Amino acid sequence: MAAFDRPCGAATLRGMSAPVAVTHNAAAHRYEAVVDGHLSICEYESEGSRLVFTHTVVPPELRGRGIAEALVRAALADARAAGRKVVPACSYVARFMERHREFGDLLV
Repeated sequence: MAAFDRPCGAATLRGMSAPVAVTHNAAAHRYEAVVDGHLSICEYESEGSRLVFTHTVVPPELRGRGIAEALVRAALADARAAGRKVVPACSYVARFMERHREFGDLLV
């Protein structure tokens, strides 16, 4: 793990027996999880006190296992801990926040 990476935690995801570690790669402006050798990401842009989530990608062979959810939960938890607001420009992040009202306080 490089100096700019920070572990965000781990979660046991659907269809998986072992937890998946989510890492914040601040230099690349994204949250990452490597599962079965495949990289999944949730990208953002930092705009002052706001984080604009722009893109979430999970490889097709990993979809349906809750990896995108784990990435977004870690990202939103970090935003909350840092006192930052969120702009869900990514459609997945927008839908996630609509379904999980406990993150509504983060919306700009």
